[in-house]
Amino acid sequence: MSLEFHTGSTEAELDTKSADAFRTISEVAEDLDIPQHVLRFWETRFSQIKPLKRGGGRRYYRPDDVALLKGIRRLLYGEGYTIKGLQRILKEQGPRHVQAIGRGAPVGPPSKDGEGPHPAIAVAEAQAESAARPRHPEGLDDLTLLAAVLAELGECQRALRAALSPQALPDGA
Repeated sequence: MSLEFHTGSTEAELDTKSADAFRTISEVAEDLDIPQHVLRFWETRFSQIKPLKRGGGRRYYRPDDVALLKGIRRLLYGEGYTIKGLQRILKEQGPRHVQAIGRGAPVGPPSKDGEGPHPAIAVAEAQAESAARPRHPEGLDDLTLLAAVLAELGECQRALRAALSPQALPDGA
């Protein structure tokens, strides 16, 4: 007597699934090429992600859920948006906009006057660009700034040594 166990969907079974079929978290994670824990994390950051949960907490994603996740992935990984910037887009444009991006729509829809990206996207891009730029105090170049930081670290090291040892070590040690 031989027992056969079915360990899950094979690739052939995944390919034959209807476009309207629900997907498990493992299927969606594989499709998006991201770990399952990232999908669970996104659920905590984007309230619009609402998979059906069955017995044992097993998640089932509808086609619209998958499109939303594809849009989120594209904006975060492909376009460089931050979670905060994407939250703003979801709030101002709604999940349908991000679902459309997940289905292949252009990322920067035209603004009301037809010129350039939508204002919400432009704001998110500007914030991301500003955050990426190094900020120096006025008039200081990189070398001067590094020298000042090094001097401050030296002072911190001396203060720590003095605090740790009642018989303070010489300054040069």
